[in-house]
Amino acid sequence: MSKTDFTELKDFLSSPKRIAIVSHKSPDGDAIGSSLGLYHYLLHKGHDVQVVMPNDYPSFLKWMPGNDKIVLHEGNEKNAEALINGAEVLFCLDFNTPNRAFGLEEVIQRSENLKVMIDHHPQPDGFVDFMLSDTSSCSTAQLVHRFAAMMGDKIPNKESADCLYCGIMTDSGSFRFPSVTAETHRVVADFIELGVKQDEVYNLVNNTSSEHRLRLLGYCVDDKLTVLPELNTAFITLTMEEKRRFHYQQGDTEGTVNYPLSIEGVNFSAIFIEAEGYVKISFRSIGAFDVNEFARAHFSGGGHRNAAGARSDLPMKETIEKFVDLLKQNAAKLNY
Repeated sequence: MSKTDFTELKDFLSSPKRIAIVSHKSPDGDAIGSSLGLYHYLLHKGHDVQVVMPNDYPSFLKWMPGNDKIVLHEGNEKNAEALINGAEVLFCLDFNTPNRAFGLEEVIQRSENLKVMIDHHPQPDGFVDFMLSDTSSCSTAQLVHRFAAMMGDKIPNKESADCLYCGIMTDSGSFRFPSVTAETHRVVADFIELGVKQDEVYNLVNNTSSEHRLRLLGYCVDDKLTVLPELNTAFITLTMEEKRRFHYQQGDTEGTVNYPLSIEGVNFSAIFIEAEGYVKISFRSIGAFDVNEFARAHFSGGGHRNAAGARSDLPMKETIEKFVDLLKQNAAKLNY
């Protein structure tokens, strides 16, 4: 049974420990931002800290302080697994079930260290010793700020604050999602007082695209968008050949799934991206339709009520046929 009272953990961390931090596969701004934000906080406390990610992530997230210290598991398996197994404490950030850290799930489950989850996704697994889980939080980065307070501390420096601000900004849709609360703004105020320049962070994340990425976005919206007005749904598909045509780099379709939601009457949006041996899927919704439930039930995925990731092991054509059939079965839920 995971503990939510962190008194024992606070005592344990009162002396220097070997600590590893891991997050989910295909890490996003909140995964990297929360992990590096926690990394700088724990370093300041005198701990020996390592950050391990399952695989690589977009270049527009690599400006964050400490990025050069991250160890990727993919292509460096032996070293990454040794860091996790050698840690006395393992922090699991921005995921709530081991299979979200695809490739590292068995290592996480087998490791004998003390495990701590900091996360905001629904339906967490009880695979950790200590759990800070709050689905009402806009981001895991915001919860790292709360964790520091639970330890009797404040976020200590601009390095940590820059990373955590990025996590909050990206996972809150630049502060426009309903999950943004008064707590969010109080947390951000702390970061600004530490020297965070919000305009600089926004530009580093959003205004450093390659020409190929912008042209790919235009192609997705102009040529690959399918709108199903009778089902209040729109979706985009992207094949391997099309990715090659636009010199695709990881992260180039980040945020593309949100554009169809700007169409009047569209409440549900999806993007299907062909990969080696499977189709990667992102779902977004506005309002009542629960894409977390939809992804879990039909596409081996999950996430939040209005934002979830998934995958299909069927070819693209069959995946889309399955998706459209499911839409028809859920028509009553989509028409609101």
